Amino acid sequence: MKPTERRVGYGIAIGYGVTDLFGGGAFVIIGTWLLFFYTTYCGLSVLEAGSIFAIARVIDAVLSPIMGYITDNFANTWPGKRFGRRRFFLLLSAPLMFLYALLWVTDMGYWYYLGTYLSIELLSAMVLVPWETLAAEMTNRYTERAKLSGVRMICSQLGGFLAVSVPGVIMQFTGKDNAMTYTYTGLLFSIIFCLAVFTTWMCTWEAKDVREEFEPEPEGANSGNLWHHLKSLTLDLLSSFKIKMFRQHIIIYIASFTAMDVFGSVFTYYVVYGLHQDAAAVSGYLSVAAFVSVPGTFVFMMLLSKLNVTPSGALRLSYSGIFAVLAFLFYAYISNINVSAILFSAVFVILGISRAGLYFIPWNIYSFIPDVDEIVTKKRREGIFSGVMVLTRKSTVALAIMLIGVVLEESGFVKGQGEQPIEALHAIVGLMVFATAALLAISFWMTFKFKLTRESHKTLIKEVARLKLGGNLADCDMETRKVIKDLTGYEYDKVWGQHTGAQKSPHLTSESP
Repeated sequence: MKPTERRVGYGIAIGYGVTDLFGGGAFVIIGTWLLFFYTTYCGLSVLEAGSIFAIARVIDAVLSPIMGYITDNFANTWPGKRFGRRRFFLLLSAPLMFLYALLWVTDMGYWYYLGTYLSIELLSAMVLVPWETLAAEMTNRYTERAKLSGVRMICSQLGGFLAVSVPGVIMQFTGKDNAMTYTYTGLLFSIIFCLAVFTTWMCTWEAKDVREEFEPEPEGANSGNLWHHLKSLTLDLLSSFKIKMFRQHIIIYIASFTAMDVFGSVFTYYVVYGLHQDAAAVSGYLSVAAFVSVPGTFVFMMLLSKLNVTPSGALRLSYSGIFAVLAFLFYAYISNINVSAILFSAVFVILGISRAGLYFIPWNIYSFIPDVDEIVTKKRREGIFSGVMVLTRKSTVALAIMLIGVVLEESGFVKGQGEQPIEALHAIVGLMVFATAALLAISFWMTFKFKLTRESHKTLIKEVARLKLGGNLADCDMETRKVIKDLTGYEYDKVWGQHTGAQKSPHLTSESP
């Protein structure tokens, strides 16, 4: 991709990043409060509530990849030419954000809650899939992409902070056990999300060279045939996993984010039933972590951009802090000690800073994956990778909540009961501490195999530029060949469309990670 003429300053980065108030905040609210809301105020059992998330995952397994494929191929339509192949969907989705408020209405029945949750899944695919491609389209400069990724994650952490703190503030006016707390929360955030998405539509742009290099299918080709599009979509999805760096990244991403989903979903139960404190305490503890996540993200931005710490090294630092927090929470439960508010706050400061790195670094890495893919396929496929990322993110959120529901149900958890059986308490603590730690351990191990650094990316970009200018493949030096193999999983003579069928069919073959 050619360097864009426009530069990315912090004003543009903020305009781009505010949409992650929705991407981060909406699903933090869902992960932290929705299961509790369903089982406490809506008359649903834990299993019924969990099934809503599971059903949504089946549907979303189709929605997000299709959305990625549509945005990659939307440039040859009238709306795509007029409003942009990515940004058109932001403009369309902004007023639809008020659907989010409908999630938080009580006493409506199982089918209402299923329908409203499915509408939010569709809306999030329409917003997040095209939006997440924009960082790679707006610039190919390492520092500018890090700026975009960093600011978006600060906005995400701010959204997370608002998600856990706003209900606590509203509780001061509505009462601690009032369902209207969550209804008012949903309406307020609908307004915030609407303004954020519209702001991003106004402040962002798409790469000129994508349209210049876009080659529509020849007239008379099968371009309008449904079977043709389904086949192309399937091949694109499969081929994304042929990129070694993406396979490794997905493992890190799924395992670490799911770990935080499990932690967030069970933490409310841990505090209410394990520590015998109220829901306002949950909001307070998580507010501390969410608040320090904002400067924590900036700290990790500086580690990567100024101190040149590798993404893998920064991730290991992040995971180590979370392991320490889990050990403390486990000790607090088994010893039944009375932990002071100051000590608990200090622990959640550590959690907030560590969690900031866990969230920021994978999304920073994501913006470089289309560059790695381009040297293999000679294509810009940001939409497909974004679709897979959104799919896996939302899938792991719901799958984690579904499995938690099953485990709690089997352990004897009783909805609406002030005291729970000891088996249920053990299940809550086991999920929060040991399931979270096990998932983080998988990510920790994978970081030792991950090879992306600032230097390797610079080498990759230089080689892509050289080949685009007509450079000979045979002239590539050995160091560059090694870097490309480490990132892509392919020998150098198999990249740049050299593999049989690479340009017409992206279903490629590569070595295992």
